[in-house]
Amino acid sequence: MPKNSKVVKRELDDEVIESVKDLLSNEDSADDAFKKSELIVDVQEEKDTDAEEGSEVEDERPAWKNKMQYILAQVGFSVGLGNVWRFPYTCQKNGGGAYLLLYLILLLVIGIPLFFLELSLGQRFRQGSIGVWNYISPKLGGIGFASCVVSFFVALYYNVIIGWSLFYFSQSFQQPLPWDQCPLVKNASYTFVEPECEKSSATTYYWYREALNISSSISENGGLNWKMTVCLLAAWVMVCLAMFKGIQSSGKIMYFSSLFPYMVLICFLIRAFLLDGSIDGIHHMFTPKLEIMLEPKIWREAATQVFFALSLGFGGVIAFSSFNKRDNNCHFDAVLVCFVNFFTSILATLVVFAVLGFKANVINEKCIAENSKMIVTFLKMGNISQDIIPHHINFSAVTAEDYHLVYDIIQKVKEEEFPALHLNSCQIEDELNKAVQGTGLAFIAFTEAMTHFPASPFWSVMFFLMLVNLGLGSMFGNTEGIITPIVDTFKVRKEIFTVIYCLVAFCIGLIFVQRSGNYFVTMFDDYSASLPLLIVVILENIAVSFVYGIDKFMEDLRDMLGFAPNRYYYYMWKYMSPLMLLSLLISSVVNMGLSPPGYNAWIEDKASEEFLSYPTWGMAVCFSLVVLAILPIPVVFIIRRCNLIDDSSGNLASVTYKRGRVLKEPVNLEGDDASLIHGKISSEMSSPNFGKNIYRKQSGSPSLDTAPNGRYGIGYLMADMPDMPDMPESDL
Repeated sequence: MPKNSKVVKRELDDEVIESVKDLLSNEDSADDAFKKSELIVDVQEEKDTDAEEGSEVEDERPAWKNKMQYILAQVGFSVGLGNVWRFPYTCQKNGGGAYLLLYLILLLVIGIPLFFLELSLGQRFRQGSIGVWNYISPKLGGIGFASCVVSFFVALYYNVIIGWSLFYFSQSFQQPLPWDQCPLVKNASYTFVEPECEKSSATTYYWYREALNISSSISENGGLNWKMTVCLLAAWVMVCLAMFKGIQSSGKIMYFSSLFPYMVLICFLIRAFLLDGSIDGIHHMFTPKLEIMLEPKIWREAATQVFFALSLGFGGVIAFSSFNKRDNNCHFDAVLVCFVNFFTSILATLVVFAVLGFKANVINEKCIAENSKMIVTFLKMGNISQDIIPHHINFSAVTAEDYHLVYDIIQKVKEEEFPALHLNSCQIEDELNKAVQGTGLAFIAFTEAMTHFPASPFWSVMFFLMLVNLGLGSMFGNTEGIITPIVDTFKVRKEIFTVIYCLVAFCIGLIFVQRSGNYFVTMFDDYSASLPLLIVVILENIAVSFVYGIDKFMEDLRDMLGFAPNRYYYYMWKYMSPLMLLSLLISSVVNMGLSPPGYNAWIEDKASEEFLSYPTWGMAVCFSLVVLAILPIPVVFIIRRCNLIDDSSGNLASVTYKRGRVLKEPVNLEGDDASLIHGKISSEMSSPNFGKNIYRKQSGSPSLDTAPNGRYGIGYLMADMPDMPDMPESDL
């Protein structure tokens, strides 16, 4: 120490804010004793309590009131509309029961480790996604910004789907349901069925013409659909009110929004089991096709489903876990939420195919009745000989078995003339193989099935209220993944920012409630999230495993959890997960390149969908969505690598001390003087751990701990120590 330096006594309650840079300027860099001294943390356990519970730590960060709220929030975020309308479709298309086994394997290899990783990061650093990645490595801080951009893009169109569900919910309080039958058109002479509806179906016509009033292409915007505009506004008002106070307001709503869908699914399952044909649907669903597991495409689709089912990369998982106490067992939470998500998908699949089995049975009965009438007509006309028809067949009340018997006989006897008869085989499997996903399942196929339910308005109300709650649960997590990191980083008022965010998002979302809005929903769903999210999660995995250091992160987990996580996670994070994610990224890029970019347009004259390619400007928008989502990653890297922006905090951290405790989180930037003293890089530094007593200790001490951010502050004596009037400088 310089000979002129003095030890200054400080009052316990005095707050001092100084810069490490200023302190370094007063030190003699050639002093060997000084070089050996370092700042250590007196490791004493301190409860991480809220301010209202009397904590001495002035940490104003809110916390979950109980563990149940937190678990429901994570379940509500991960369990969304995709569990109901995408998982059943991919399961049915990719091998049924064999796909479930494949999905479970990938859940253990990719899903749980990566979900545990995000939970741990949020809980350890108690920051949103931007703050977490800024701490891991400032050059990789763009990962957090990219997560926010992707979440914003997804929120824009995801809330539109909630608006659609609200519209159908509001229209369900009618008997009969408005989509039960085709509308009639009256003119001066006679009344006839709407031709567009007659060519398709009542539910299809209602979806495209009454609800969306859709245009024939993405280039024909057709103006705003005022009904959907009102529903979109209502959806954003609901999100704004729920998120206005952060987890204090949204946490209470989670009890209903997360639990209500399970009650509805169970009720639907019980009701569906009592309907004819439901067992056929479930049997068709879960019949394993083991040979399909050898196809690489199936593995890619299963990995993609695992990835998106857990909402990885959005930042919402990190944001929710950042409000946890540091000693929370996030490993248990990760395993619990992942398996709840998996069993929810199975439950939804059972419900969907039980209902679709019933629908297929109803349609098959109509098919048999119509074709039986045609056979009777052919018999009367002499086109088919009565001699070939078995005597026990009664066409006025023919069973499915009898019809199939007659159909096979006619097909063999009239082999050459059979195509001209236009008879249908009426196989229930053919109808089940038409299973659709997305909006086609929710607003057409499932909606049509409910029209055959007794008390159909009640079931329609329950179904669309379930969709609204599933959507809101995901929107809460999505919105929290944007608001939390922005508020943490830029210190803005959460209430004001939430209102501004929802207002801006609603205004931009008007694109999706034009008559061509459904095509933009498809565009954003295909291009704004899938590829950018994969890149984000790959960089997350690499940043923790190779930049921050997997060994150091495992030590952080040991300190935080009180036990060492299984080495299984070490090998998954360091080897398996990065390799599998990179393989998934490459296969996704190849698949995207091979698939022509386009959308299914509804052609009014044909009353059917037709695949159209995007126009030139549409291709430019698709490309822009991908670029804008990942652009923050290279931009932040270049800015911080080249020091293009002069940070007001300088290249050293400003730290506030009071009563021997850190009040303000240090800004951890690479390359500052404190880290150079000890030859440390950012990735080697400890995670922030506030509320510890700070003091200086000689390097020869048997126990050495680092400061909260891994840096060694200079020149501070422990503020909680008793008076030290005559302490010699050599002891410093």
